[in-house]
Formats: sequence, structure tokens, C-alpha cells
Amino acid sequence: MPGVYVGPGGRLDAGDARPSGFPETSPRAEGAVDAATRRRLLAFARCALRETAEETGLLFGRPDDGSAAAQPAWRAFAAAGLSPAFGALRLIARAITPSDSPIRFHTRFFLIDGALACGGRTGDGELEDVGWVPATRIENLPMAEVTALVLAEALRQCETPGPARAYTWRGSRRVFR
Repeated sequence: MPGVYVGPGGRLDAGDARPSGFPETSPRAEGAVDAATRRRLLAFARCALRETAEETGLLFGRPDDGSAAAQPAWRAFAAAGLSPAFGALRLIARAITPSDSPIRFHTRFFLIDGALACGGRTGDGELEDVGWVPATRIENLPMAEVTALVLAEALRQCETPGPARAYTWRGSRRVFR
């Protein structure tokens, strides 16, 4: 989606199903969480932190206890002396685009404390503009409706933590649960 602001992310890689080689605490998830999401929650968390590192250069982690990353995707964490902060992630939303949308996805969105971010904003070039944007400026940025919904949910969750919400569409009508 060129010219549109999005959060980092992508689809699950085969490696996301395998342990990272670091201690792994499951992310927090409550609310609109289906059985498939619960079963694959650590894989989704691995994907979220891996994609964020690839696309932005930011590593969300804590000082490492000497673990060695088993997979190449996690070597940047080991080199930085960090252990990925899987347990600091909180599932806040799940969104499914309408079947008639030209760009389809069924994805999960996580929230994490920015104080855990290390590294530069030097992603792999997939994103056009990598940086932090103040919450007061996000409403003026060009973004897809689903991105705006999830950002609003993230800001709401920062003020009043609660269960994850699911966003889906029935025809042209948004449905929340």
C-alpha cells in the first residue's frame, strides 16, 4: 500500500512455528480470541517481533541472559544482547477484511511498550517512512480504514486496558465483538 501509513507486519513464515531459541513467555490475550489464535499465539508473537525488526530495525527486547538464537531471524537480538519480549506483547485486535476487498487479510494486532525498543530505524526498505509519530498527529496521516480502527483501539487500550476486539465487515457494515 504505497503512500499509506501502516504498522510493521506480514504473514507467518515457517520459522515462526518453531521456538526462537530464547525464553518464550506467551503474550497476553483476552477477549475476541478464537481457538486458532490461542493455539498459534506464540507463532503470531514471533512473527510480530520478527517483522518489526526486519521492517523497522527496531528490536523489542530485554537484556539477555546468555541464550543463543537458534534461527537466523533472531540473531540480531542475540548480537544486541537482547531476548525478544514475547511476553510484553498484548493482543489488542483481530481484523478480517471484507471478501470483496481487493486487498485481503485476516490478521492479529499487538501492542507493546515503546520503552522496550532498541536499535535504529533502518528497516529493509519495505516501508517508505520509518519513525515514531505522536498520537496527536496520526489522524492526519493517510491510512487504510482498518489501520485507523486498530490505532484508535491501541490508544484506547493504552488509557484503559481491556480485552482484544475483533473487527470484521459484513457487506459494507463494520462488525465489532
